[in-house]
Amino acid sequence: MNFFQKESLIAVYFKITEHLLKWLLIAIVAGIFVGSASALLLESLYFVTDLREANTWIIAFLPIGGLVIGLMYHYWGKDVVKGNNQLIDEIHSPKDIIPLKMAPFVYIGTVLTHLFGGSAGREGTAIQMGGALVDQLSKIFKFSHENRKIIIVIGISAGFASVFGTPLAGAIFALEVLIVGRMRYEAIVPSFLAAVVADYVCLAWGVHHSHYVVDLVPEIDILTFLVAILSGVFFGIAGRIFSKGIPFFQGYANKIKYPPLRPFVGGIFIALSVYVMGTTKYIGLGVPIIEEAFVNPLPYYDFALKILLTTFTIGVGFKGGEVTPLFFIGATLGNALALFLPLPMALLAGMGFVAVFSGATNTPIACTMMGIELFGIEAGVFIAIACIVAYLFSGHSGIYSSQVIGSSKNQDLDHHKGKLLKEV
Repeated sequence: MNFFQKESLIAVYFKITEHLLKWLLIAIVAGIFVGSASALLLESLYFVTDLREANTWIIAFLPIGGLVIGLMYHYWGKDVVKGNNQLIDEIHSPKDIIPLKMAPFVYIGTVLTHLFGGSAGREGTAIQMGGALVDQLSKIFKFSHENRKIIIVIGISAGFASVFGTPLAGAIFALEVLIVGRMRYEAIVPSFLAAVVADYVCLAWGVHHSHYVVDLVPEIDILTFLVAILSGVFFGIAGRIFSKGIPFFQGYANKIKYPPLRPFVGGIFIALSVYVMGTTKYIGLGVPIIEEAFVNPLPYYDFALKILLTTFTIGVGFKGGEVTPLFFIGATLGNALALFLPLPMALLAGMGFVAVFSGATNTPIACTMMGIELFGIEAGVFIAIACIVAYLFSGHSGIYSSQVIGSSKNQDLDHHKGKLLKEV
């Protein structure tokens, strides 16, 4: 190696170091803001959930809460109403800075939804808060379109990682969720840095995350391998039903011409359903039921009722994420499958926990990593099989309509469809 080659190599490493330090600094700033926002969100949801469960009469006011949310977004939040899909759209085609008001609007809407008894999650809120907060850096530093894409990815990864306590899954999710079948590696460094920082900051605020135990993992043999595949089929179908359910109810809700009345009317139906069922187990986050699914047999229909209530809640216009309800659906479905599939109940609950999520969001790698982070590497092979098969059987649709299909899940099926079209 001559002198000029050495000089060139030094310049390359200098540029790489400069790149790393740049995104490390941005990741630290973003992680502090987003991790703190997630801590506020989680503590708020814990508080209003305990308040609602101690005073169940509050659920009667769900229609009023829905009306407040509807009025807020109709008159002041039309430019942020698309939520997670707006963030994905901005990454695909950068146009305008995400309005900062997205963060307080979705926070207020989510807290009201949970206070009065809607069935929703928290991931969508954390992601939207993260994206809106971090994108303000683009306004300050005049980032290019390409850097803005990375900035929004940072917001997504930081929000996801900190709200669930899964930094590796959060970083991969932000890279995988944008394009079905593809990953965007240009943002891999800042995505991982921001996820780790945000998770650390959230924990530093004293926030706790739920813990789940998969205490028995059998050896992989022909039988358990085939059973894991079969369970993935059920999980994928559940994810597909969920992702189709939201637009189904949105279609009916849209028949009400005045948008603020949609969650008001929907709130009446949800409150009445809770009264008729005589239980609050299917509203809110449902974390106690998720935890119970790992240790005790539950009614086989729990997952179906959660699908119905959550898709209806989101479909009529209430705010919150879909992922924690998907955890509920997956864990309780896995619990039910233990009635006839020869795998341990806790393992099936853990597989379903992440596999239904995988099917509904088209993110099998992130969900596999989340399963390993939450349940341990011992269950990793079973989790991976369930997530990948669920991804395959969920179809190309998902809960994020702005996802772009980068590659087909099933080229043989596409070829078959092409032959049928030619014959027609």
